[in-house]
Formats: sequence, structure tokens, C-alpha cells
Amino acid sequence: MTEPKIDELAAEIDEVGERAAKTIELGRRGFSIAVLVFVLLIAQLLPWVGEHAGWEVLLGRGGGIPQLFAATSTGIGVFVGAVALVTRRWWLAWVCAAGGWFASVDGMLAIWSQQSSHATGAAGGGPGFGLIVAWIATVALAIYWMRAAFSRS
Repeated sequence: MTEPKIDELAAEIDEVGERAAKTIELGRRGFSIAVLVFVLLIAQLLPWVGEHAGWEVLLGRGGGIPQLFAATSTGIGVFVGAVALVTRRWWLAWVCAAGGWFASVDGMLAIWSQQSSHATGAAGGGPGFGLIVAWIATVALAIYWMRAAFSRS
């Protein structure tokens, strides 16, 4: 027969183990991710499509493909990334990793659409500096989140 104190201690240890299994430890990687999220926010203020800043592209100016990248990079890179940084949930790290790669492809297509827009008559005449910075930050975030998601053993 076991004592009640030992049973309580075993239950507490199991609870701590379950909690630890659901979280990841970001360490220095967390600081790098936070800096990249900040860079992504700053990129929203820079020109993306012609004279339109990233936040204007997010609101619908500048074409559909850049707007899709603005939505995915802001949604996944900034909002879900911030929640994942705060909660340190393992499954959110996977959402950020997969969503980051999806947004990276969107960003590449957005840059391409601006380079070839003169053929279709769409807005743009080359990608703006902010669009390129946002794409680089999104690719870097996807790499960091993928490493964080795989770091849990």
C-alpha cells in the first residue's frame, strides 16, 4: 500500500511531465524570431507595390498576389508567431513552420508578379524594397520555426 503523499507527488510529477511535453524551449532562437517578427512589421511600412506600402497592399491595393502574401505573412508571421512565442506551444511552432513556408511561396510569387506585371498591365513595375524585406524575413521565420518544431524530442 502506498502513502497518500507519494501518490500526490507522483500525480504532480506526471502533470509537470505532460505540461512540458506540450511546450518547446526556444532559448536564443526565441529572440531571433521576435526580431524577425519586428522586421516583418517594419516591412509593412515600406513600399511593396509601386508607391503602396505593405499595410496598403494588405487592405487591397496593389493586386491579388501581393495581397495574399501580405495576409499570409502578417497572419502567420506576426499574429500566430506572437502567440507561439508567448505560449511556447509545440503545435503552434508547427503551424508557424508550415504557414511560414506557404507564405514564403506566396512572397516569391508576389515578387514575380511585380517583375512581370508590365506584360499584364497590373499594378507594379518591380517589387518594392518592403516586399523583398518581408519575403526574406518570412523565409527566415519559416527556417527558425522549422528548427524550433523539430527541436522537441
